[in-house]
Amino acid sequence: MGTQDMLNELIVQAKSTLSRFRLDGKVALVVGGNKGLGQGMSLALASAGADVWVVGRGPDGLEETVSAIVQIGRKGRFFAADVTVEKEVERVVETVLKESGRIDILVNSQGTVHLQPATEFDMGEWQRVMDVNLKSVVLLCKHVGRVMLGQGKGKIITISSVRGFQGRAEDLAYAPSKGAVNQLTRSLAIEWGPKGINVNGIAPVFTLTAINRTLLSDPKKKEWVLSRIPMKRLGEIEDLFGPVVFLASDASNFVNGHTLPVDGGWLGA
Repeated sequence: MGTQDMLNELIVQAKSTLSRFRLDGKVALVVGGNKGLGQGMSLALASAGADVWVVGRGPDGLEETVSAIVQIGRKGRFFAADVTVEKEVERVVETVLKESGRIDILVNSQGTVHLQPATEFDMGEWQRVMDVNLKSVVLLCKHVGRVMLGQGKGKIITISSVRGFQGRAEDLAYAPSKGAVNQLTRSLAIEWGPKGINVNGIAPVFTLTAINRTLLSDPKKKEWVLSRIPMKRLGEIEDLFGPVVFLASDASNFVNGHTLPVDGGWLGA
């Protein structure tokens, strides 16, 4: 192929750049899509063209998220389930397949936190955090992964945290669980990448959601957080719109095993 032919081919490919971010005809499953980051990312995926299933313990937020998806112009459905239980995960996946026929995108946005001095740490709370933040992610990846392997294609996005890269005082559960999610993301990317499945993560910094509201309501703690972020502001839910659509779309087809910090420079400071 000559130089001009190569340039002409590049021109054709370049013209498709924006269309590669579109998710038309795709079916997304967003776990934790009833509130916070998961709710916001559900709406972003719908705005890019996907039909979206949202899953949460329910009922709070599920109907509201689906109603917003429908207002955007896409199909939205919800399913109330405890995704720390394997049988419940199997039921979710079976229902989505029965009604939508496929699962193209999985976003694991479920999460919880418990902070307590290490020598007094409640091991019941430790187990609860591990079940929600890690076990449920493993279960969803296991069962949705089977579907995607059968399809020969899929996008899995795990929601981690900057704490997945750092320790924190009084945190024997949340930070370790998110570090494990980062390693899970890498392991699945290695195993499933050759089979057409991209597995990546997003690691937000402190964002104004329910899980952070108590901490950020303390002026001194909020001031400390802002002092660590070079961009000098907290994360906003909309800051995840671009990253989640990118990782869910064909625009990221050669991105695999990466956890993308969306942190205003926190980890680089």
